[in-house]
Amino acid sequence: MGDRPRELVYYVAVSLDGRIAGEDGDFSMFPVEGDHMATITTRFADALPAPAVAALQITPDLSTFDTVVMGRATHAVGVPHGLLSPYPHLRQFVASRSTPEVGDDVEVTADPVTTVRALKGEAGGSGIWLCGGGRLASALRDEIDRMILKVNPVVIGASGRPLFDGPGPERWAVDSEESFASGVRIVDYRRVR
Repeated sequence: MGDRPRELVYYVAVSLDGRIAGEDGDFSMFPVEGDHMATITTRFADALPAPAVAALQITPDLSTFDTVVMGRATHAVGVPHGLLSPYPHLRQFVASRSTPEVGDDVEVTADPVTTVRALKGEAGGSGIWLCGGGRLASALRDEIDRMILKVNPVVIGASGRPLFDGPGPERWAVDSEESFASGVRIVDYRRVR
């Protein structure tokens, strides 16, 4: 953790055609089995929701992320299943202009840009995970330092939810890329400023 600057990292699963979910928010088309899962459960264990952490009997070490910022619709996916605090091992923020039902340890912010700038200004810590969705990513486009995309071998189509719902940051350089037999690629991009 140390003294490295805190970065906002858009870490998200995406289809070959740049969609992060179907039109109705469904993301079940992204494979959750295969050789890529070893990387997901180790390198990105901090980004696993509480039920996955419990099922896998792992303890996230917060070396990749210690904070998550998600949109209201992204958070709402777990609410019908009683997941009001999906990532209790992280500091959690939900960007919303309304008052969504959230857990006691989840903060709601109507101004995600100001919130993220304050988080990035904090000393120490690890990365700030931008969990989704596309509208929030567009609102935070000037604050995103890195994108780590889990590119899945599926096509969702134009009706799916886009990676950015509006303009995104323009230039990116590939820092690393890992390909798996499952067809999934994990591509780490750094923003070119």
